[in-house]
Amino acid sequence: MHAGRRCVALALTTAALAAGIASTAPAASRDHAAQSTPVAAGPFAGTGMWIWELDRSSGGSASAIAARATAHGVTTVFIKSSDGRSWWPQFSLGLVQALKAAGLHVCAWQYVYGFAAAAEARLGVRAAQLGADCLVIDAEREYEGRYSQADTYVRTLRAGVGSSYPVGLAGFPYVDYHPAFPYSVFLGPNGAQFNVPQMYWRAIGTTVDRVYAHTMAWNLAYGKPIFPLGQLWENPSPREVTRFRQLAAAYGADGLSWWDWQETSGRGWRAIGNPIATVATAGSPTYPRLRRGARGDLVLLAQEKLRGAGMSAPLSGTLGAATVRALRAFQAQNGVPVTGSLDGATWRALSYYPTVLVRWGSHGHAVQAASAGARNGPASAWAPAVRDELPRKPHTFG
Repeated sequence: MHAGRRCVALALTTAALAAGIASTAPAASRDHAAQSTPVAAGPFAGTGMWIWELDRSSGGSASAIAARATAHGVTTVFIKSSDGRSWWPQFSLGLVQALKAAGLHVCAWQYVYGFAAAAEARLGVRAAQLGADCLVIDAEREYEGRYSQADTYVRTLRAGVGSSYPVGLAGFPYVDYHPAFPYSVFLGPNGAQFNVPQMYWRAIGTTVDRVYAHTMAWNLAYGKPIFPLGQLWENPSPREVTRFRQLAAAYGADGLSWWDWQETSGRGWRAIGNPIATVATAGSPTYPRLRRGARGDLVLLAQEKLRGAGMSAPLSGTLGAATVRALRAFQAQNGVPVTGSLDGATWRALSYYPTVLVRWGSHGHAVQAASAGARNGPASAWAPAVRDELPRKPHTFG
């Protein structure tokens, strides 16, 4: 993996999608696909390492951090810059400049809660102003159901850093476990360009292969390049770390990163830097099939795309009768089997259309959806999590 490659496969570029359904997509949607271009991976490319507590990471010495990073093939360091409304002074101009002078990309990451979304976003802007090459939003269970707060955060952040500044979302990897999490806002039209799911297989209690299969399938529809975040805490075996790297390459990732510097053993460092054999194939991720009665943010995403395609659909996050009718009409017009469900062919067809930008008001209500006026929703914002795939109190993120 290296910076010059295009972001492919994990987000399924529009060109790849076009190859699959070009014969059935209407001319307008083919034109939309042709005009879309992949986003350059920039600092997300290559190998990244996350730094939580600077003073426990090579003693906080910029020269020592740079030396270890270089020795093990690390090209980007992600350093914690804030927690909620609290700035972390460890993310300083001097540190950023010293690490950049040593040839590293330096990105900031912040843990956000949603209780003061605008203030949190302004701390993200502050990190960018100090020279961060990118910003990663670590939003987890505190943001479940908080669509208005997520909208405020994203709008405030973009107002401060601009539309092209590289932003990633490091969230829960299993979208289906979190129907109320506002993925569609954080990964929406003005949100993060990069998806950095926390694929901590040992903490989840699964295998490397299974964490990839589950994560890739359920994140596919958001259409953002995926840069896997793996774990070196809990001292995984070199074989597991190597497999994680191999599958990242096999799925087409331009880069991956690791949590975290201070908890990485000697064998962990060696495992991320040693040469590895490539993997020919990992199979292609398949879109999840969602039938009538399903609810969650993926349903909301489909409803926003249906509106982008000119269909009348509620913004409820629930696949009810009105959404089924909209799906059937959309399927008929786009030459895919008329099932009234969200299946692979339908997701691929929807990917040609823009996601309607929604302005979410207080209590999760949409106060503006294109030109349609006020709408209630999403009802799915009150849906409980299926379960937490990560520990309730993970040994991460301060």
